[in-house]
Amino acid sequence: MDRAARNLPGVRPQGRLRMLPWLLLLAVLVAQLAMPETVQLGFAFAVVAPLTSLVYGVLGTSMVAAVMTGVLLVPEVRAEHVSSGDILAFALIGAVSAFLAWVRSRRDDQLVSVRTVAEAAQLAVLPPLPARVDRVRCGALYRAAERAALVGGDLYDVQQGPYGVRAVVADVQGHGLSAVATVAALLGTFREAVLDEPELEGVATRLDRRLVVDSARQEDAELFATAVLVEFPGAGGEGDGGQAVVRVLSCGHPPPVLVTRGGAREVMLEPGLPLGLDLGDGFRAPAPVSVPLGPSDVLLAYTDGVTEARDSEGAFYPLVARIRPDRDPAALVRSVWRDLSSYAGEVPDDVALLALRLSPGD
Repeated sequence: MDRAARNLPGVRPQGRLRMLPWLLLLAVLVAQLAMPETVQLGFAFAVVAPLTSLVYGVLGTSMVAAVMTGVLLVPEVRAEHVSSGDILAFALIGAVSAFLAWVRSRRDDQLVSVRTVAEAAQLAVLPPLPARVDRVRCGALYRAAERAALVGGDLYDVQQGPYGVRAVVADVQGHGLSAVATVAALLGTFREAVLDEPELEGVATRLDRRLVVDSARQEDAELFATAVLVEFPGAGGEGDGGQAVVRVLSCGHPPPVLVTRGGAREVMLEPGLPLGLDLGDGFRAPAPVSVPLGPSDVLLAYTDGVTEARDSEGAFYPLVARIRPDRDPAALVRSVWRDLSSYAGEVPDDVALLALRLSPGD
C-alpha cells in the first residue's frame, strides 16, 4: 500500500507543493494591502480554495477556505464596495472546494487500491530473484517499457531442480500489459519443466508446446517468443580438466555474453527457431553448447531491448564493446543499465538482464 501511494502522482504531495496554497493566500493578501481601498482583488482570493483542493484533503481545504474568508472579514483588507453577499460567495466557493477535495481523495484512494492489486499480481508473475540459487549467484534487472507496469513482454527466472540449476531469459510477442498472460504461462511451464525434463532440449520443447496450445485456443492469435536457456548441471558440472561448464541453448534469442576479466564476448550457439511458430513438422530444439566457466566469469543474458536501443544519431547500443567486467552479477547488471540509459537516453522497449556466476563450493 505504501509503495503504491508513493508512486501514484497526486496522492501524497511533497511538502513544498502543500505550502503553495498558503503562499498564494499570503501573496494575494500582501498585494491587497498594497492596493488602494477602492481596489479589490476578489478574483484572486476566489481561486485560492479551488487550487487548494488539488493538493489537500477536506480538512486542509476547509482550513484554507476558512482563513481566506476570515481575512476578507477584516475591514483593513476588504475593499469598501465588498458586501456581505460577496463574503458569502467566497464562503460558498470554499465549501464547494472542500467537496471537490473529498471527491479527489476518494478517486485517489481507488487508484491506490487498483495500483496495489496490479502490483501484487505482477509481482506474483515475476517475483524478485534471489541473490543466490544453490551455488549460482544471480543478478537481474527488469525495466518495462510501460512506466506504470512492473512486467511487460520480457521474462527471466532461475530455478533449482533435480538436474541442476536452470535459467531462462525470454522475449514474448508484444509489449506491456498485453503480454503478461503469455509471460505468466511461460514462467509456469518453465518451472514445471525444470523439475520434469532431464535434458535442456526437453525444457525448450515444453515451452514451445505451451505457446502453440495457447495460440490455438485464441482466434486470430499468433503467440511466439524467443528464449535462451541456461543450465548449470548438478549446480555446476565439470568439463575436461575439472573446469566448470554451463550449457546454453538459444531459440531465436540473442546469444548471452561471457564476461571475463579480460573482456567480453558472445557465446557461439547453434541457431534455433523461436518458440511457438508451429511450422507443422514438430519443434526441434537446437543442441545446447557447453561453455567453460572460470571462477570469476559471469554469463550475461539479455533481451533485444538492450541491443536495439539507439543513441541520438541512431546507432545501436554496442553491448559487448561497452561492458565493464565485474565479478558481482548484481553490480554487472546495474552497470549495464546505467550505461545503456546514458547511451540511449530513453529506452523504448522492455529490457531484461540476467547475470549468473558459479560460486565455488562453500
